[in-house]
Amino acid sequence: MADHSLIAAFRHDLLARLPADVAEEVADGLTDAYEQHLCSGMSPDEAATTALAEFGDSDMVVDAFRRTSPARRLARALIVTGPAVGGLWAAALITSRAWDWPVPIGARLVVGPLVAVSVALLVTAVLTRHHQALRRAGIAGCLGVALLDASMITTVTVLAPAARWLFVIAACVSAARLTFLAGAMRKILAQPGV
Repeated sequence: MADHSLIAAFRHDLLARLPADVAEEVADGLTDAYEQHLCSGMSPDEAATTALAEFGDSDMVVDAFRRTSPARRLARALIVTGPAVGGLWAAALITSRAWDWPVPIGARLVVGPLVAVSVALLVTAVLTRHHQALRRAGIAGCLGVALLDASMITTVTVLAPAARWLFVIAACVSAARLTFLAGAMRKILAQPGV
């Protein structure tokens, strides 16, 4: 049985905004509801309208999927915890007069933009309404945060004149975040398109 034009439009909209397997599964459920209403004696237009009313509009379906996205949840967690971790590192670096360390100027110039880009990507992952943009921005932002954590741990390990307690705490927090990120990213990347 061919889909009603309203059902076909709904399917097309979902396919443009969600992974194909998810969009098809939702649209198949809508088609099943449509066919059940047809079997109960409704006209095709009435059956399609009723099925769509039961499912909600495509924006609602996409928003529900977006809210449960693992990449979005991870991005939110990093946005919430980021200021505390960054503040801890800032305190450790300031109290140790890190500006006197022999860090190449190129490395110093990369840190600020990397922080800004990573935060922008994480915010994009939380706010965007498009699944693929959410997933890409979330993954890229998480990789940026992981690079920042790893580079801070490495820099302090190599260049810090003495292991101060703030450095130990900051490095432990960053190492814990790296471990958490590795596990979460592995789950996100194992689910293609989700």
